[in-house]
Formats: sequence, structure tokens, C-alpha cells
Amino acid sequence: MRLTGLNRQIVLSMSVLMVCGILLIWIGSWIFYAVAFRIDPAMLSEPDDWSPTSVEWLWILAITIFGLLLAAFFAVKLAARILTPINSVMDSVRRVAHGDLAARAMAGDRSLGETAMLVDDFNRMAERLQKGEQDILTWNAAIAHELRTPVTILRGTLQGVVDGVFRPEEVEFGSLLAQVEGLGRLIEDLRTLSLADSGQMRLRLAATDLEQEIGDVARVLAPALAAAGLRLRLDLCGQAVDCDAARIAQVVLALLDNARRYADPGPLALRTRLDGGDYVLTLEDAGPGMPEELARHVFDAFRRGIGARVQASNGSGLGLAVVDAIARAHGGSASCTRSAAGGSRFTVRWPAKPVA
Repeated sequence: MRLTGLNRQIVLSMSVLMVCGILLIWIGSWIFYAVAFRIDPAMLSEPDDWSPTSVEWLWILAITIFGLLLAAFFAVKLAARILTPINSVMDSVRRVAHGDLAARAMAGDRSLGETAMLVDDFNRMAERLQKGEQDILTWNAAIAHELRTPVTILRGTLQGVVDGVFRPEEVEFGSLLAQVEGLGRLIEDLRTLSLADSGQMRLRLAATDLEQEIGDVARVLAPALAAAGLRLRLDLCGQAVDCDAARIAQVVLALLDNARRYADPGPLALRTRLDGGDYVLTLEDAGPGMPEELARHVFDAFRRGIGARVQASNGSGLGLAVVDAIARAHGGSASCTRSAAGGSRFTVRWPAKPVA
């Protein structure tokens, strides 16, 4: 059995202690008898006498006490090395239990493998707890912010009708319906992300011709894209693949709606293709693109660039997070890079499993 970490340290310490004890007895006894024989041989017992003399008893007592002190010294040193990280973990656990999620344990001597691993695992757990708490606060603030505007508009309009400030025929019900639809999208996006984060998203996989599904979504959004000055061009692969058609349609809808809100007027290319064992969907616009720092976090919930915030669009900040969640649920991934035209290229890929 190969000894590593804490086991190795204990075995090594005990071995060193035993060697020191044997050397102490052997060398000490040799010195004691050599000195005693030179001073007064009568202090020593006769060769055929099994009973030690009083001087020999004193020597046995002295070497026993010294051996105990040596053993205690080694034990205290080893215990301190072992208990220092364990006590640090215990103290940090107590602080976390009282709400201090910033508490971290100190590993101390990392040669004790098991205790160092214990400290590292605790620190990772504490970091995840702290991040989870921060995410909850961020989500609560962001959701409250997203809900405030439509709820305020609806409440103000309805209150005006109740108070007689507005007559029902003067109310723009189309605008109110748009606010309600926005709330519905926000709720559905939150539900999708919640299912994905909890691992409860259930996909209805079936052989699907995505050329038709994507074409249907594009036709629905065509008027809105044209109004935004975007010219959508489709280049779709006709190969049937296994996927959840409704979820992939949700991905395409979110990508096109994001482009409608934030992309510069101009061409908009939506392509699908088979790449080895993956089905790849890309959407490429002509600009304005986004900084590399933002591109790395663009799929985080409620993450927007400065330009997006300035536009004050009706987006919830969850669309691209939903895209990433659905891609991961299919065993794939979503990414954002800069296109050759200087815009953004969104890529979603997942195992194709093409059906003959």
C-alpha cells in the first residue's frame, strides 16, 4: 500500500520516534555504564545479579522520563500540524453557520494531504454558498427592476380608469397587452432557467426537421425584423436531428429577438449545418458587436452591455441565458464571438444524432 499525505506523516513520525528511542537507549546505556564503571564499578550490579542497583534504577527512571518527554514532544508537534487545519475548518464552519459566508479555512501544512483536501473542499463549498447568496440578491433586485415598469404602467392605467381620469375607450389596450405579454415572457424565461438550474428541464426529443421549425419562427418575426431594418437571410440544413423542437424554436426566437433589439440595421444571417457529430446553429449580424469582456458573460442572466441599457428596450435580460440553458440541456453549448463583419456571431451547438 502506498502511503501518502496524512498516513505518510504519521508513519514517518512514529518511525522517527522509534529510531530516536532505540538510539537513546543504546547510546545512553553505553555512556552510563562506561562512566559508572570508571567512577565506581560497585555502583553496578554483578553479572549474575538480576536485581538492579539504586543507581541503575535512577538511570532507568531518568531514561524513561526523557523518552516520555521526547514522545510527548513529537506527539504535540504532529497533533499541531494535524489539528491546525481541522480547527480552522471548525472555526470557519461555525462562522458560516452564523451567516458569515466569507469565512475561509487555512490549510497550513499542505504536506498533510487529507487535511489540505478537507480545507480546499470546505473553501470551495463556502465560495459556492457565498456566490449563491450573491446571485439570489442580484436576481431579486433584477427581477424587481424588470417587473416594476410594466406593473407600474398597468396599475397607473387601471387606477386612472377606476378614478375616472381615463374613460375605457381612451385606454390603449394594445399597449397594456404588450406589457402583459412582456410579463408573460419574463415569467416563462424565469421558469425555464429555474428548471435548468435545478436539473428538472425535461426535453421531448424527437426526429425533427429544423428547417421547417426555424422557418416558421422567422416568418413570425419577419415584420418586426423588417421594421428594425434587418434583412434576414436563412441558410438551413435539411437534415433531421433529434431535439426538442419547441425548445429549439425558443432558442431561435430569443436570438432573433435579441438581434431585433440591439443589432444595427443591415443583413442578418441565420445558418444551420452539421459539423462532425454536432448540429450547429449560428446567427450573425453586422454590428455593433460587443467587447470581449461582455461576450464572455453575455449568457449570464440580466447581463447587458451599456448600449443595451441605454436603449431601455423591453427585453428582460434573460433571453440569452435561456439560450444557454436550453443548449446545455441538449448536451451542447452556446457561445458568442465577433463576426468577420464586425458584428456578433452567436453559435449554438449540440450532439446531432442524425436520423437516416
